[in-house]
Amino acid sequence: MFGLFRKNKLVKIRSLNETTKHGVAATSLKELLKKGSKLLQVPLVGSHICLYEDGTELSEDYFRSLPDNAELVLLAMGERWSGFVCDISRLLDTDRNSDLLIDAAKGLLSDERSPKRRKLLGELLLHLKDSSETENREDDEDWFQGIDVRFKTKSAYMKYNCESRIRGYMKEFAYSQVDSYAQTIQKPKLKAEYKKTAESLVMQLKSDKYNGCYFNRTEKELNRLCTKDGWFSCQGAFDQDECISLHSINPYGNRESRILFSTWNLDHRIEKKRTVIPALVEALQNRKSSNINLDYFYKLLFTRENLKLVHIVCHKKSAHDLLCDKRNMYKWGKRKGL
Repeated sequence: MFGLFRKNKLVKIRSLNETTKHGVAATSLKELLKKGSKLLQVPLVGSHICLYEDGTELSEDYFRSLPDNAELVLLAMGERWSGFVCDISRLLDTDRNSDLLIDAAKGLLSDERSPKRRKLLGELLLHLKDSSETENREDDEDWFQGIDVRFKTKSAYMKYNCESRIRGYMKEFAYSQVDSYAQTIQKPKLKAEYKKTAESLVMQLKSDKYNGCYFNRTEKELNRLCTKDGWFSCQGAFDQDECISLHSINPYGNRESRILFSTWNLDHRIEKKRTVIPALVEALQNRKSSNINLDYFYKLLFTRENLKLVHIVCHKKSAHDLLCDKRNMYKWGKRKGL
């Protein structure tokens, strides 16, 4: 008889696969299961109810302690709910070009005053406005704004972007650095050896097309740093195995992301100016250029074996404590007497 006098508890309930919440009044968990199963067309046998917030499964006692308008999820047998993070996961799996999501985010942003929430909504909109599936200039004119008309595809420009960075390393090594080190080398013969070595490495780099393939999503997976859709992931600081902040970006997606990608760096783990070039000069002081392992120095200067793509936050400007391996600086068979 006591159960007859229990007060109805009003809750908001939804199913796993729907976002619409329904108000239901019940005096017990058993009654709520019956009403919810009928309303949401979920089989009653094996069904259970969880808190929307964190996925805690309800018991009869827990139900009685719930506040009014508590948000709940009705699950069929075998279904699981981990809390509101499940909705976040579903949002991430949604078509990034969904007009409905974009309009909703814009509406929230227009009325939002909190700087933190505005930033989060802005970031969401940035990634929702994704046109990475387009490749040609005529299909995404906004992406190409400010880019020379000779570039007709996104991949062609991104390839050029990478080439330009590698060319910068080449200029530092083959030109300005030649002059500075030439001043420290007293013997004309040694100066000539250094210039000869620099010319050989530059020729190899040119034959490899300045390794522009690293940013080109149309290249084979082995040769590029991005996914086939254009997503890049930060590889972490020079002294870390991975990026602890999980930075990622898709410069193919929109113009803003393309511009932001320019702040990412191809960082030399073993530093180019402080370590690699001085080590090459030292090697030439001990051996002729023909006895130097040019392939080793080429990889250190211009390839992914020593370059890491890093978000600006993960680009450490302090001196790196990594050195060249002297065992690899000379060709095999020419190292006796070292």
